[in-house]
Amino acid sequence: MPSPKRILLVGNFLSHLGGARAPIEDLAHQLRDSGFELTTVSTISNRFLRAANMLSAAVWHSRRSDAAVVDLYSGPAFYWGSAVTWLLSRLGCPVVVALHGGGLPEFAAEHPGPVTRCLARAAAVIAPSTFLAEGMAPYRAGIRLLPNPLPVKGFPFVPRTAARPRLVWVRGFHAIYSPLDAVRVLAHLKTEFPAIRLTMVGGPRGDDSLEQSRRLASDLGVEAEIGFTGSLDRSLVAAQLGAHDIFLNTSLVDNTPVSIMEAMACGLCVVSTNVGGVPHLVNDGEDALLTPPADPGAMAEAVRRILHDPALALRLSEAGRRKAESFDWPRILPQWLNVLDAVMTAKGSRVAPAWNS
Repeated sequence: MPSPKRILLVGNFLSHLGGARAPIEDLAHQLRDSGFELTTVSTISNRFLRAANMLSAAVWHSRRSDAAVVDLYSGPAFYWGSAVTWLLSRLGCPVVVALHGGGLPEFAAEHPGPVTRCLARAAAVIAPSTFLAEGMAPYRAGIRLLPNPLPVKGFPFVPRTAARPRLVWVRGFHAIYSPLDAVRVLAHLKTEFPAIRLTMVGGPRGDDSLEQSRRLASDLGVEAEIGFTGSLDRSLVAAQLGAHDIFLNTSLVDNTPVSIMEAMACGLCVVSTNVGGVPHLVNDGEDALLTPPADPGAMAEAVRRILHDPALALRLSEAGRRKAESFDWPRILPQWLNVLDAVMTAKGSRVAPAWNS
């Protein structure tokens, strides 16, 4: 009987600290169930210690692994991801680079040399959206589209035959996600819909956006209509989604938010800013309503349309569920297995300058 294949997964495994569950964590669960032996890093919260943990794991496990998957983001995180990729490729472990983050194309345009060299070292590069695949194409040919999957069965579907003024926002509190605009949307609608409520799910993500949101709610006189839950486990997020009818995504920068897919899986009517990869994920007027970023008035008007038009609410709800089902794990996992199998089969056969750059 052949021994199981060994995979090293390098990314942020931080959901145990109350943060959002990263796609790589779900991938680890699926690969274990498929019979792979896995090493996963890192669960350390401090970003400097986490980077050191990832680099040491690359050295220690490179010879013990048949392949590695490395998550790659923009900003400072790019540099540790690039360093891990360099170490693994130099030590003979083929790497699958998984692109993430709506800011990555802009980062690549500002740092084309380091990004091109990093992606050239990978045996395969995957992107979860056409937005990222197209945005990163100048820096690496042959990027494969492989959407972030969703365990759809964990998100019970209820069609919204008529939407109630129950709004929910799910994200980390940071300026790039513009939580203050969700508060402003509520303020725009309060007079017309006195029973309106907004639940904001998520914890702080490195700035004072949570405190600003609370202060703005008080200043606008809507603090009684808003509930702040803090970070929640995914199972509790599904329950929160199910208790609401309209999902707000106010981001200024985005890729393919898992939170939008989760909301669609539950049948919520999605109203989102038209930024980054979002218009590649949903179709305006078909399975979501899209509005310009930083325009709470336009977003409030989209919510108003849904509340006044039950047929629109039902159409968005049912189409959103169908879209979410297209991202279910049974459809995505075989594609992951094909990528890993191709990389492992070719292990040792690639000898190119890019691997030594």
